[in-house]
Amino acid sequence: MASENVMAFTDANFEREVLQSEIPVLVDFWATWCAPCKAIAPLVDVVADEYVGKVKVGKVNVDENQATPAKFNVRGIPTLILFKGGVVVEQIVGAVPKSQLDAMIAKAL
Repeated sequence: MASENVMAFTDANFEREVLQSEIPVLVDFWATWCAPCKAIAPLVDVVADEYVGKVKVGKVNVDENQATPAKFNVRGIPTLILFKGGVVVEQIVGAVPKSQLDAMIAKAL
C-alpha cells in the first residue's frame, strides 16, 4: 500500500517542494509501465515512513512531467535522486536494496 508520506512532485511544484526544501529530498523518477519502478515502490514507501520529518520523499511520473527529468539528465528509470539545499547529493539508477537507500540518505543527514 502506498504511503501517505510519499508526495507527488510535478514540473509545476518541483522548484518549491524539492529545490527550496529545508530538509533533504529523495525523488523517485518512475513510470506506470516500468516493472523495476513497481518493484522498488514499496521500499520508497518504507523510507518515506522511516524518515518522516527528516527527509521529504516523493515521486515524479516521467510520462506526465518531462521537463524535470530532462533537467536532471534522467535517462533510465527508476532513477532515485537525493537533493539537499537544492543540489544533487547522489543519484541511483535501477531497483536497489533498502540498505543502499539508507546509505544514500545518511550522507545528507
